[in-house]
Amino acid sequence: MVSPFEVLDVDEDDDDETVERAYRERVKRAHPDQGGSVEEFQLVRQAYRELSDRDGNGTGSDDAEHLADVDLTEDADAHTPASTRVEFLDYEAVVDYGWSLDDDELFRKASHADLDSDSHGHLLVHPDESLLEAAERSGFAWPFSCRGGACANCAVYLADGKLSQPTNHIMPDDLAERGFRLSCNGYPLTDELSVVFNVKQRPELDDLILPPGPFTRR
Repeated sequence: MVSPFEVLDVDEDDDDETVERAYRERVKRAHPDQGGSVEEFQLVRQAYRELSDRDGNGTGSDDAEHLADVDLTEDADAHTPASTRVEFLDYEAVVDYGWSLDDDELFRKASHADLDSDSHGHLLVHPDESLLEAAERSGFAWPFSCRGGACANCAVYLADGKLSQPTNHIMPDDLAERGFRLSCNGYPLTDELSVVFNVKQRPELDDLILPPGPFTRR
């Protein structure tokens, strides 16, 4: 039997900050690109959600004792983590309207513009999916090439939320710090995201993209 506390290696009386810090460290190690598995990655996210729900509902010590007895490895249907809701925007629309990526009102402006559903909208990312896989499942043709984190053809700009950024990837630290991520191996770490896709057009990514090929959507 594995409890949420055991998964994150925290004590029942640890505060929210300690739990969140433990989650951040644990989810990095559990990421499939870091040697973990999809199952482990889901288990860690699930454990964090269990503890977050406990705090959000204002539960006390009685419920903490109950949570310690929750077996996260059984009854998967009852504990499946919720999907991540993603609001997306095509970078071509940003260029066409003269908007800026660092504009705090970017997505509000997009919601008031006359954009088609492929350029602006929402999709759901299931716990076992990368952002790119979810976009494809939803019927969207987002750019990609290698699918292995070796190019920036699938790059997105992360405007809000957290998307995993595996180490030993093509994206330089300075661009990652500015919010650029790879959608092919990026897994949501928050329940909501706002991303601008198709940013491979940005000049700072020119040297990181692959030329058109048979599996490339440019």
